[in-house]
This record gives sequence, structure tokens and C-alpha cells, in this order.
Amino acid sequence: MDSLAADPPRRPLRESIPPLVMGTATFNTQYVPDPFDLPAPSIVSRALDLGVNAFDTSPYYGPSELILGDALSHPSVTSKHHRSSYFLVTKAGRIAGDEFDYSPAWIRYSVCRSLERLHTPYLDLVYMHDVEFVSPPEVLDAVRELRRLRDEGAVRYVGISGYPVEKLCELAEMIQKETGEPLDAALSYGHFTIQNTTLGASAMQRFEQAGVDVVLNASMLGMGLLTTRGADAGPMATWHPSPEGLRQATHDLVPVAQDADEKLEVVAIRWSLDNWTRDGAPRGSCASRLPSGTRVGVSVMGISNIAELEETYRVFNSVIEGLEPETADTEQMRKRQWSLDRRAKIQGVVEKMWAVLGEWRDYSWSSPGLGFVNTRKPGDIGVTPNDGILRNYAAKTQVSCKIEEIPAALGA
Repeated sequence: MDSLAADPPRRPLRESIPPLVMGTATFNTQYVPDPFDLPAPSIVSRALDLGVNAFDTSPYYGPSELILGDALSHPSVTSKHHRSSYFLVTKAGRIAGDEFDYSPAWIRYSVCRSLERLHTPYLDLVYMHDVEFVSPPEVLDAVRELRRLRDEGAVRYVGISGYPVEKLCELAEMIQKETGEPLDAALSYGHFTIQNTTLGASAMQRFEQAGVDVVLNASMLGMGLLTTRGADAGPMATWHPSPEGLRQATHDLVPVAQDADEKLEVVAIRWSLDNWTRDGAPRGSCASRLPSGTRVGVSVMGISNIAELEETYRVFNSVIEGLEPETADTEQMRKRQWSLDRRAKIQGVVEKMWAVLGEWRDYSWSSPGLGFVNTRKPGDIGVTPNDGILRNYAAKTQVSCKIEEIPAALGA
């Protein structure tokens, strides 16, 4: 691991984060039988060559951090791309499906472990993962610890992620009020799709008032719900949280797409990417190819192979072409008009789908579900493995005094 002294300067997140982030939750047994068989170095190298230079992972995603870290340190990547050329995102606090530890000791351990797994001297952005599962005071303590790690140079930006938009707004407001400092980022998943547009103008206004710099949209396919095969036939069938009625309603969207010579997932991805670049722009990225200062909503798209990557990039590139200013360049204007025509067609299809969804439009399932109990035992909160990870970090950064303030972090 390199010295943290070489960290790049910290600008506002909107100036640093790319508008398209490659999600690697797919580097996990929940999505593929053996994620270690994925050609991850080739996928990551191709992403960087295309200019998709942001990656999202989490220790909760099985071996995702290990696979992504090994891919980023592969000679095929390091020979062409310096660490400063890509944006690396991970999370902390969620250990397993029903197990959470937001204690400062665990958050510090989790971040230090992510640094080692990802072979990086710093993390660009760290979220507290699925914040709705713990109490607001726990979220507040965890965010404060992430900010201490930020001040030490291990983390550049701090955010929260989760499913219920209302809860994300409440916590963003609480953090700003209690600390006097707003969050850099909030990530919502499954709430700006053709089925659910809860992450709309009202929520965005609340995030803006809470000072959140960037709001990201993830899971445009509703974790497989908005696909031709549907959630029941996908890898998440056994634990997808959607009720049967919603699954059937989204299955009924397949023939609507087919009648328009489209596939449901193509319509879903195009609509979300296209509309979020605009609707998410007030809390978006300035780091696109558009004129300086132009903000574009930031989207996270899960990728498990090169074909998916290239298709996602192609669609996103076309969406950006529709945002290009008018010019005398005939070819650029042709692409711009094609994008706008495509936008109009997809919107027409989606409006027919909304009629089919009926009461299921903008439906959100409960998270956490009824009867949720954190399986992390009270006596285990803040207790971390005595595996040397924290000592290695302390030795490299000379912040042992901070570690000593949390004896449990050393396995005491």
C-alpha cells in the first residue's frame, strides 16, 4: 500500500465523481455461480479504456472487494491506469443480511480492511451501508468516524446509502443539524425506475436543503424485477423483497415492451439513465464531457461481463449526446436528434407501462421488513478481528493514538 501522503487534493464531490459508476455487487454468488470465474481484470480494463472510471463495491457483496481489488492491481490495468485516474467507492456497517455494526471501532476496521482488499492508499467515497437498519444515533456516530478517517487521509468523501428515500432524507437532515456539516453523498436504489419514481423533485429538494452535494441512483432494474425473465426466474428469486403482486405487475410489462419492438430491460435502463441525467442534475456530477459546470445525474449500473459494460456505455453515451448543446457540427446534431427521438419513443412506451402498473406504480416495499432484528450480539458490537489490519494502518499512518482510544478495535 502506498503512503497516504500522496492523496490527491479534496475538491467538492460533484467535481470529482464521474456520472456513470460501474457497480460490482454482481461480483458475488448472489448473481453468478462462481464470481472468481468472472474475467474481472478484462472487465475493469475495458471499463477504464472506455472512460467508465468509477467502481462501487462493498464488503457485504461477498468477494466483490477482493475481486475488484485484484483486478485493479492486475498488470493489464496498472500498466495503463494510475490510481488517481479512477474513483473508488465502498461501504461499511453491513456485515451480513441481518447483521450490522455501526460502532466507530467496526467502521474503522472495515475501512482499513477495504484499503487492503482494494490495494489502495485511499478510498474516494465510503457510504454507511443500508442506514435504515440501525438507529439514527448509530448512523451519526458512524459518519463521525468516517470523517475522522477522512481527516487522516484514508477516505475522501462520506455518504449514506439505503432503500427508503424518506429515511435517507431524514438522516441527511439530522446529520447536517447535529454536525453542522452536510453529507457529500446519498445513494438510493430502486427508487428512480420505470416502476418507482419516489426519488423525484420533492426528495431532491430535501437533499438540497440538507446540503447533500451528490445524490446517486442505483438499481435501475429493481434488482432484476424489471427484466424479461423477472425476479422469480433470476438469481435473487429466493430473497427478492418484492411482494407477489408487484412481481406479477412488472411481468405484465414484458408484452408492452414487445409490442413496441423493445425488451423490458432495455426500456428500463434507457428511461432511468436518460431521465436521471436530467432530474438528478441539481445534485449531479460536473465531471462529464459537457460544457464546464454542467451537472449530470449520477447513475450506478451493475456489470458482470464485457457485453453488458459496452452496451451500458453505449446507451449512456447516447443519452449524453441528447444533452449536447446545439452546434454547427452536422454529425453531432444528427446524434443529438437521434437521442431525443429515442427519448420520446421510450417515454411513450413507459407511459403505457404506467397504465399497466396501476396501484403498483411508485410502490416501495418495507425496509427493514417486519420483525427485523439485528443478529449482531450486543457484546460483539465494536469487537473486531485481531488480524493485524488496524495495526498495519496505524503503522503506515502514525495514528496509533486514535486506535488506542478504541481498545476493542485491537481485539482487547
